[in-house]
Amino acid sequence: MDPHAQAPSGAPGGDSQRSAADDRAPSIDEAFRDIGSAGREGLSAALDTGRALRGLVAADLALARSALGRALLWVSVAIVFGASSWLLLMAALIAVLNGVLGWSWMASMAFAAGLSLVVTGVGVWQALRYFEHTRLDATRRQLRRLGIGDDEDDDAPALGVAPGLTPRDPNRTEAR
Repeated sequence: MDPHAQAPSGAPGGDSQRSAADDRAPSIDEAFRDIGSAGREGLSAALDTGRALRGLVAADLALARSALGRALLWVSVAIVFGASSWLLLMAALIAVLNGVLGWSWMASMAFAAGLSLVVTGVGVWQALRYFEHTRLDATRRQLRRLGIGDDEDDDAPALGVAPGLTPRDPNRTEAR
């Protein structure tokens, strides 16, 4: 007897084999419906996640905007009180130089002005030094290594290379 042959429909066990096969493999229509509903559920979850992320970003930006305004307010308060205390300190220095050390008013004020100019010069020098960090040199170097934004004419004077010439990359080996 052929082992692959099906039992006749009237035979006992024939219906149970068919129902077991139906349980294992749903029809194409059911599979498409299941896939469609799973896709709709996934899309709905993605949209909900997007809405939640949008709300989070909006709240974070509102908080940052509020914090920036308050920080600017307190920076201006610090500048006003710092400037007034500097002026009072310079007035006290002038009074000490004039009264205790016997310097003339002109020499005392010139010394206080010179001290203020030196502090101003140091402040400008440090500000310019820190503004150099805003040029994003490390990021530009990495982008150049990737071949993005390779503009040698802009960077040639900073690298000590004559304009029009490309600097030699020390990491690159050349075949001889």
